[in-house]
Amino acid sequence: MKMKVVFIVSLILVFSNFIEASDGMDVMHIAGKVLCQDCTQGWNEWVDGAKAIKGSIVSLTCLDERRRVMYYGSDLTDEVGTFDLIVNQTCHGKTIKPQNCFVRLVSSPDPVCNIATDFAGGKSGVKLHRPTVVYRDLLKYVLSPFYYTTPMCDEPNINDDDNLETNDDKNQNNY
Repeated sequence: MKMKVVFIVSLILVFSNFIEASDGMDVMHIAGKVLCQDCTQGWNEWVDGAKAIKGSIVSLTCLDERRRVMYYGSDLTDEVGTFDLIVNQTCHGKTIKPQNCFVRLVSSPDPVCNIATDFAGGKSGVKLHRPTVVYRDLLKYVLSPFYYTTPMCDEPNINDDDNLETNDDKNQNNY
């Protein structure tokens, strides 16, 4: 019984430290990778052989309580396809709430691999949920890789011609 009480108290202390740490942070980091996935390769190469895209643009959009854009920023990927957006948690005197932010693909410099996919939500956008790292003054969200593909791998848009709303219009619910 005594061990249970000690365990519960230690959990409460850890949780309270987590809340205090995330409230006192001035900046947040949003990191991830952008890769090219080529469907013309064999199964193993398609699954494991995605190559990094240098110079891809990834954006972060944060909304306020009234769903208006209060922050927009972007970052270029490096040689290994990684990005790290560093954002102040206050913008124009207001606190940015990470749960009102989403990250998405913007563009790819690769002339062959430049069709954004929705693998891991890169095309429609990924909302920030829980930080991956909270340590001292570091608050970091690490996202799953985003993917571009070749035009040959892009799914055709098959719509009813009588319907004026496209699938892209239906999927634009993020803002």
